[in-house]
Amino acid sequence: MNQSRIAQRVRRIKPSPSTAAADRANELRREGKSIVNLVIGEPDFDTPPSIRQAAAYAMEHGATRYTAMLGTLELRQAIVAKLARENGLTYAPTEIIATNGAKSAIYSALAATLEPGDEVIIPAPYWVSYPDMVLANDGTPVAVACPEHQGFKLTPAQLESAITPRTRWLLINSPSNPTGAAYSALEYRALAEVLARHPHVLVMTDDIYEHIRFDGRQTLHLLAVAPDLRDRTLAINGVSKTYAMTGWRIGWAAGPRDLIQALETLLSQSAGNCCAVSQAAAAAALNGDQGFVAECVAIYQERRDRTAQRINAIPGLSCAVPDGAFYLYVNCAGLIGKSARGGKRLATDGDVVMHLLESAGVAVVAGAAYGLSPYFRVSIATSIETLMEGMDRMARVVADLV
Repeated sequence: MNQSRIAQRVRRIKPSPSTAAADRANELRREGKSIVNLVIGEPDFDTPPSIRQAAAYAMEHGATRYTAMLGTLELRQAIVAKLARENGLTYAPTEIIATNGAKSAIYSALAATLEPGDEVIIPAPYWVSYPDMVLANDGTPVAVACPEHQGFKLTPAQLESAITPRTRWLLINSPSNPTGAAYSALEYRALAEVLARHPHVLVMTDDIYEHIRFDGRQTLHLLAVAPDLRDRTLAINGVSKTYAMTGWRIGWAAGPRDLIQALETLLSQSAGNCCAVSQAAAAAALNGDQGFVAECVAIYQERRDRTAQRINAIPGLSCAVPDGAFYLYVNCAGLIGKSARGGKRLATDGDVVMHLLESAGVAVVAGAAYGLSPYFRVSIATSIETLMEGMDRMARVVADLV
């Protein structure tokens, strides 16, 4: 195809690295190779029966048509109740819009607000899609490296230094993909003090992993600590990770009415409303018994603990134990400069990841995709048997490096 047919805003972005890694793993599987896939951040549990039953009921009772652009009132009321109950935040249904997944909410918010050259501050490591979504909307991603020794979290001094007159957004993900790092009340308060000095900066919170937390605490929301930021904060969330509903594609944004109206207008001319059946299922998830969530978190925690222990026993690898989410961000600095016997020298985390895939049949994602090297991400959203097999293979291959 003639490249000139493709708009510059599309040519400047790249496909999702995690999707590319998963595709490569699947390609090797089709070739007959045994692959342990530790790439995809998708719960390996089935959607709970009560939620599926709610969807079936909705289908049988006519929920097969267009809904209001903001989403059904039932779903928005469920989101209002969830935000009050779990986060201590007060919103009206008109301050909420349901979207086709949280990813759509983030992209659409950037599309609705960015002018060419506007800057978005993104703490790194970051979810792989953030910078490209900014670029696709004519913005400038400003990645701020947050190293392991500061818990992979943005400091007030870093935030102050990154803000310019062109800054439009600060984007915060807590607990984080890929590190699982979560901000404390003290850390949020310190960031809020900086933001108070820069009223032109909007704040987007990606809260999609809020329920997957391993220290026994509820994940604190920025607005619970700094309510003065409410008028310039867009809170993004969804049901995908918490309720094993990735394929149902329901996310939402809660925020000031002018931002929600802008999203409503934009989405009315692009994606349209969310699937009516999925909205009914999401409302049932939010309003129903939450025991499934606690059960999943306990399983994730066992996987986290056992996998981190195995990784930290492999010479050349180390892994900080995350606060939440279902990933381990593995430091592979100790492997850089080593070589497979008679093979290529490992110069980058990308080389390490390719060696693990080609030699051990273990698929992970290079830290370069998340903006901080030399690391790789392991997803623990798979069975403990799969994880232990992956660690066995990884240990054998690493032991053979010289």
